[in-house]
Amino acid sequence: MTLSRLPAPAGPPDDVPHETWEGQTAVLAAAAAGAGAAGRRAAAWVRLLPAPPLPVPVGDWFAGELPAAIETAIGGLDPEECDHMAPDGRAIDGTGGVDAGTISILAAVPVVLAEAGWLAPDQQARLLAVASAVTGAVRLIANDPGTAILHGLLTRLCAVLDHAARPGGVVCVP
Repeated sequence: MTLSRLPAPAGPPDDVPHETWEGQTAVLAAAAAGAGAAGRRAAAWVRLLPAPPLPVPVGDWFAGELPAAIETAIGGLDPEECDHMAPDGRAIDGTGGVDAGTISILAAVPVVLAEAGWLAPDQQARLLAVASAVTGAVRLIANDPGTAILHGLLTRLCAVLDHAARPGGVVCVP
């Protein structure tokens, strides 16, 4: 079998400047403000969750690392860090502006919840929703920031984040 690589584009990737679209600065600023506020509210809610009856390492993780990761991820969203092609033609997965360590903390939520028996099932489900909404926001920005922002996908995920982290608990709709 013969593998052929596509030729690399001429010059470094910086030869092609990023073209902004009309209104990009205003739209990005509004999206960042909305997402940042939702992330801060979600992190504050996680910090307010009840502590375990006895000190356990996972309790410290819920009070410290997890809310910090939520704030870091949402605060670090960067549309410039999206999927792209490397100069040698390889596809590079974007990070959305969030480092792998932060993503690994968010990805650990489903596993760590098994050790959080002091939390009510509603609180556990809401923690899963918060972690999922935050990682989803990062992937949306990494995969297709224009669509995520312009078509309201990021705004909808922030609404899910706000709903999951609402301080009032369970909401029953008749």
